[in-house]
Amino acid sequence: MNKIVVLALLALAVVGCKTQQNLPQTSTRPEPDSVLIDTVAQVPDYYVTAKQDTLTSLDEEVEIALYRVLKDTVTIIGVGDIMMGTNFPSSDYLPGNRGRDLWSEVSDTLRQADVTFGNLEGVILNEGGEQKQCKNPKVCYLFRSPEYMLDNLTDAGFDVVSLANNHAGDFGDEGRVNTMKALDTVGIHYAGLIDAPYTVFERDGMKYGMVAFSPNKGTILIHHLEQAKRLVAQLDSMVDVVIVSFHAGAEGHEHQHVTRESEYYYGEDRGNVYAFARQMIDQGADVIFGHGPHVTRAVDLYKDRFIAYSLGNFCTYGRFNLRGVKGVAPIIRVSTDGQGRFLRAQIIPTYQGGAGGPKFDLDGRAIRIIQELTEKDFPESNLRIDDSGIISYIEN
Repeated sequence: MNKIVVLALLALAVVGCKTQQNLPQTSTRPEPDSVLIDTVAQVPDYYVTAKQDTLTSLDEEVEIALYRVLKDTVTIIGVGDIMMGTNFPSSDYLPGNRGRDLWSEVSDTLRQADVTFGNLEGVILNEGGEQKQCKNPKVCYLFRSPEYMLDNLTDAGFDVVSLANNHAGDFGDEGRVNTMKALDTVGIHYAGLIDAPYTVFERDGMKYGMVAFSPNKGTILIHHLEQAKRLVAQLDSMVDVVIVSFHAGAEGHEHQHVTRESEYYYGEDRGNVYAFARQMIDQGADVIFGHGPHVTRAVDLYKDRFIAYSLGNFCTYGRFNLRGVKGVAPIIRVSTDGQGRFLRAQIIPTYQGGAGGPKFDLDGRAIRIIQELTEKDFPESNLRIDDSGIISYIEN
């Protein structure tokens, strides 16, 4: 047994004496223009003693890598679009009871993960802001949710949200800045804007990074491929698990399939999500959550990394078309190993009726939709989706 193996086993023995309560909980959002070159995690105080006892002969970076032990299983929940009501153009589009009732069925489930993610549509702003001017007012909706709505996200266990979407600029810079400030206040991490392209945070000793993309002005653009690759590769050098989010693809029930080509909607290039997802995994992405088409799409597996191409309308109140498949969406709970490799996943079907708000769907429509679309769009993925919504990998 060589020296490195012996030292690694000693390090594991030291870690085995620690509890999760002793592990530091940190959050980092580096400056947008910085280059991430420090790939070594911050060393906790108790590491000093362990290092002196067992690891004195190794280079410091190797020491830390040996000392740091990843969890056997990580669970990450992803959901689609969230817009809990808007006070624009009037308060008629706000739900009662401060929006709490929208989450009554699903909040317990959303808390059952190490990390819970969603796409936050619109801005968080009580009033004011510069209204976005639309080329076609008939298809233009502006979303401005009061700050108190964020209490619902914290109660439901959300850890991180994407701000990279076509509604992030609905109320100009004031809307963007206040959204970030409000999320900081309640402790929810975010990514996808030019001023906040990515985020790094820690849960139970594991480090996570999330970066988000869209084709929309003011966000990190899905079309700037080299920049996207750099961001994901840099995050991969810093963290244990990299989550990538994109708001892309054409919209509506006629666009449920992943075409593997660039998709256009109202003349706008909404990206080739198939190629983009694979390129991000090539750079180090571990779990990819898509949204934007307002319908549920297929799931896929590439290099043992999980992709959900669209998670649909999850909690969208008052201003969204929720008829038919637009009102059906999954909660997807993905389990990976400590390095992001896919182990299994579960589809928990929900739907929205009336003005909106997710309810559990006893008919399991999201499961059937994902089964059928995955079989048609990605027959080579080797994913098996059973009728209860369990997603597993089947070797040839």
